[in-house]
Amino acid sequence: MPGLFLKLALFTLLWTTGSFLSCQSQSNDPANSHSKPAREDLDGMAAAANKFLLSLSEKQKSKIQFDFDDNERYNWHYVPKSRKGIPLKELAGTQYSAAMELLRTALSDTGFKKTTDIIHLEGILRGVEGRPENDDYRDPGKYYFSIFGNPATDTIWGWRLEGHHISFNFSANNNTIVSGTPGFLGTNPAMVLSGPEKGKYILKNETELGFALLQSLDASQGKKAVIDNDAPSEIITGSDRKAMIENPEGIFYSELNSSQQKLFIQLLSVYIHRYTRLFATNMMKEIETTGLNNLRFAWAGSQQQGLGNPHYYRIQGPTIIIEYDNTQNNANHIHTVIRDLKNDFGGDELLEHYKKSRH
Repeated sequence: MPGLFLKLALFTLLWTTGSFLSCQSQSNDPANSHSKPAREDLDGMAAAANKFLLSLSEKQKSKIQFDFDDNERYNWHYVPKSRKGIPLKELAGTQYSAAMELLRTALSDTGFKKTTDIIHLEGILRGVEGRPENDDYRDPGKYYFSIFGNPATDTIWGWRLEGHHISFNFSANNNTIVSGTPGFLGTNPAMVLSGPEKGKYILKNETELGFALLQSLDASQGKKAVIDNDAPSEIITGSDRKAMIENPEGIFYSELNSSQQKLFIQLLSVYIHRYTRLFATNMMKEIETTGLNNLRFAWAGSQQQGLGNPHYYRIQGPTIIIEYDNTQNNANHIHTVIRDLKNDFGGDELLEHYKKSRH
């Protein structure tokens, strides 16, 4: 375990000094090029992914790399279990920082901090559950990176970071992020109740803005928004490849007054702006193109905030479903997910384009 603690200490130092911000173009290892010339204009996320790959041994590369059309790309979840890919605990210092640099290119500062805080939270959860320090079930090193395709030679490729309470699935085309979903973040405990980090509350904005919007509604609006007095025990879309909630319910954006609409947009933005600014802006434009008035806000469960009050809400529209569920562990265990109904995993069109380009 000392090696893991050294890695976590190194990560903390690198994060606080901002060294993850550097992202330089790298040439590709010919052994990994699949006989295709490496692009000389690598930048951004592709360069960071290539830099990460170049830092790995051949054995490590065999764990992390898959074809873009491999079914493993759709094998996503957010529970603690063994996964394919390479875990953080198998990365040395420079490899670890390169992995985090890749993550940094895809997320906003806020999204990056939430994600790395959730990784750290596994150690806190281990203590909450009274597990020994060498326990493998709650291990901050069991977060796995996988890369689909070759970022140095392929115009279409993707990557994933996944472990307990984290799943980000990115697809790129011509150095542009096409999709960052399914995107899952969860926390247990939602609020740390004791110990040195008592009061830590990673998904606080997601909770408080949801309640603020609910509590701004008048009686007639509340009847439309509150769809059930009991909250579902889990997010409804689960880990299915295709997100689906039939028969949308809730109050429409158009049925809110201007101040309530502002709260709605603030809540929506908390989720969208987990991602890097350009991608978040494009995602928001797509939502606006299909019409903000087509978005609904739905609530189920307790309308009182605090422990012992299980609750759930979602935002649903023609292109997006966002779910928040806090019901487990005496309502101190949050699950949140973003599903892009058109572009999850890059979407069907991108996959077909990839398959055609391979022939």
